[in-house]
Amino acid sequence: MTDQLQYAAERRTVGDLGRKMLDQGLTKGTGGNVSQRCGDGETVAISPSGVPYEDVTPERVPLVTLDGEQVDGDLEPSSETPMHAMVYRQREAVGGVVHTHSPYASTFASLGEPIPASHYLIAFAGDQVPVAGYEEPGSEALGELAAETMGTDYDACLLQNHGTLAVGDTAEDAFEVSMMVEYCARIHYQAISVGDPIVLPDEEVDRLRSMFESYGQQ
Repeated sequence: MTDQLQYAAERRTVGDLGRKMLDQGLTKGTGGNVSQRCGDGETVAISPSGVPYEDVTPERVPLVTLDGEQVDGDLEPSSETPMHAMVYRQREAVGGVVHTHSPYASTFASLGEPIPASHYLIAFAGDQVPVAGYEEPGSEALGELAAETMGTDYDACLLQNHGTLAVGDTAEDAFEVSMMVEYCARIHYQAISVGDPIVLPDEEVDRLRSMFESYGQQ
């Protein structure tokens, strides 16, 4: 039963956010993936590979270690497990990772162009959304490149010719970052289609990032 399942809440979150990702148009089919660090800090719940999101129940969500070794679940974990695991190892504060194929952000990823601060909501990710160069999907090299590109200054990056990667304190936070990246990508795409957008200075984006840390209900 679900209430007896190890890390049932984290596994449920992965399935719920996968369906939300599809509903919000951040991916198509079974593309993209979601993961949530579990309570012990050393285990991660992650989307199963190639399973339709509507079929991802908590019982079907695999558990892996921070090295990507599967420790529970009958289904294979996402092919992008190495990338998720790399990010968790590099950034101990990260509690959730979301990888999308959202159309506007993926357009800039295919161009190899970062998304600048032409809209203030870019501050959810950093002073821009930088681009990690191309590496084969599912490879350790892609994870290394994504983690290096984000460092500790960014909470999202574009994966060249691929999609986006976002992180947060929780998977829900990472999902919100993914939404903001796609929104800013769309605004920037529209802005450059009709003119020359004004880009906010770094110091203003830094102020906004600090403001967002205490935004909302406490």
